[in-house]
Amino acid sequence: MLNFKQLHHFWNVARAGGIVRASERSGLAPQTLSGQIAILEASLGVTLFRRRGRGLALTETGQMVLDYAEEIFRVGSELEEALHNRAAGRAIPFRVGIADVVPKAIAWLLLAPSMKLAEPVRIVCREDKMVRLLGDLAIHKLDVVLADSPMPTHMDVRGYNHKLGESPISFFAAPSLAESLTGSFPANLVGQPMLIPGADAAVRRPLMQWFEEQHIAPHIVGEFDDAALMKAFGEAGVGVFPAATLIAEQVCRQHGVRCIGEAPAVSEAYYAISVERRISHPATLAISRSGLEGAKRD
Repeated sequence: MLNFKQLHHFWNVARAGGIVRASERSGLAPQTLSGQIAILEASLGVTLFRRRGRGLALTETGQMVLDYAEEIFRVGSELEEALHNRAAGRAIPFRVGIADVVPKAIAWLLLAPSMKLAEPVRIVCREDKMVRLLGDLAIHKLDVVLADSPMPTHMDVRGYNHKLGESPISFFAAPSLAESLTGSFPANLVGQPMLIPGADAAVRRPLMQWFEEQHIAPHIVGEFDDAALMKAFGEAGVGVFPAATLIAEQVCRQHGVRCIGEAPAVSEAYYAISVERRISHPATLAISRSGLEGAKRD
């Protein structure tokens, strides 16, 4: 069975960059640390470090073990903090990164289950570009990232995608613009001013493909990274805009627009991205178990 005390010594040496520095930080003799790591290597049957000049460098296996050790001791630290907060009656912090292409109404639906836990939760939301959020997730500044696509495979970040659900899209327009449309949907979109999501939105490509399949050459008058800003322009009558069918009623009520048609062939998916394969944070666990449809039912 893995000896976690020895693993902790290895973790400290790897983070310190050497035996001597780890010894100074921990107060343990260099011989003690060296001996504990040697026992760990023998028990695992691997070599974790190799000599590099006067110092040590991780082997490929050592780097893999370090990655797991980082996660193990991070989870242990979170457990200790959660127990301390519960004993003190304090709310558990839940740090969420929301990609700016995710509609705020959808983000609320996804996060709603986390606010209904028996344990009090203090949610901290940060909105930004997905790449920057994933960087903060990697260094544990965030517990989870909500996005409209899985984590890009080219990113050097260890993370796991948990699909929460998806929704087809519908098209909306201000009443004055909606009344000017003639014919049936989607042919009535031909020649109309169109507002579309920015290049970072995962729905952008399937949306443009759908236009092509429907023989619609959209007259694009605006592109938006922020879905809320796109809706504000749509509310002002600048153009027709797409949004998730799941929140159609809310979009119409909040922005005073009309739904002019649905494109079931085009859908938006939503993901929770975590650094854990098996989720441990109770709030992240709640939203992953509930998913989008469960949150909507609630």
